[in-house]
This record gives sequence, structure tokens and C-alpha cells, in this order.
Amino acid sequence: MKTATVTPKPVREVTGTTVLICFVGFFGVVATVNGIMMHAAITTFAGTETSSSYKAGLAYRQEEAAATAQSALNWQVDGRIVRAPSGEAVLTVDVKDTKRAPVYDIDITARLTHPLNARLDHDISLSRAADSSFRGVTEATAGQWTLIIEMSRGGERVYRTKSRVVLK
Repeated sequence: MKTATVTPKPVREVTGTTVLICFVGFFGVVATVNGIMMHAAITTFAGTETSSSYKAGLAYRQEEAAATAQSALNWQVDGRIVRAPSGEAVLTVDVKDTKRAPVYDIDITARLTHPLNARLDHDISLSRAADSSFRGVTEATAGQWTLIIEMSRGGERVYRTKSRVVLK
């Protein structure tokens, strides 16, 4: 019977060059992945709630006074946004005073903001309709949006509402 002889493999030595190549390769992969992730984060995040928290903090007292004045008006503001058969989103805003009469001496601006990407925001031009409401259209896509409606009188903001809406 023949016996097979097994020759042991030579032990591979770990040299300084091998360690250096592994070390540089590992951190090269980590740096590459970090660079890709930073690029993705910077190019995809386009929205912030406020551009300067310092300035927002300074304006806090003015915003508080404006909210108190708005509350004293006791207006009833009803905003509805629905998809028309043509595909456009139609915003209708009704503004009534304490006697349930339409408020006429105001200008209204509306903005549909995307919660994650400011590049997708839409300004909506509103005009008074025959039934004393305000109407405007936009090409906004389906999804969740923040609807900001501001009313001004003589160039000064008198009412502001901000609400989350789902557009289908």
C-alpha cells in the first residue's frame, strides 16, 4: 500500500508591508464611504425650518405680540386644498370675522412647503372669487405638505396659519 506524504504549506509571514497595505486599505475604504455619505447628505438636504435661529430668537417677542393680536381678531379661517380633475391642486380660503361676514380689506398669500426639501415648495397666487373666498392653483404633487397662509392689511401681517395637509 502506498502512503501519501503531505508536505506542509509554508507559513506565510506577516510582514510590515502587509500590515501597511491592510491599514491603508481599511482607512481608504472608510474615507471613501464617508465622502460618499457627506456628498449625499449635502446634496439631498435642501430645507431648514429657519435660516438663523439667532434672528428667530430676537424676533420672538414680535411673533408673540402678533399671535396675541391675531387671537384678538377671532377670525374664522377655512382653507381647503383639493385636486381638480385637470390635475391641478386648488386652494380655497374663506375668511370670516366675528359676525361671520367675509373680510374684504386683506391680501392673502399662500405657500405649500415640502417638509423635507425646500426646492419643491410652491407659492400659490390667490385671487378673490365671486363668492368672497380666495382661490389659487398650483402644480404640487401628491404627498404631505405644510400649508402656510398669511393675511396682511396695509402691508402688515395680521393673520398667519400653518397646517399640515395631505394632497392626493
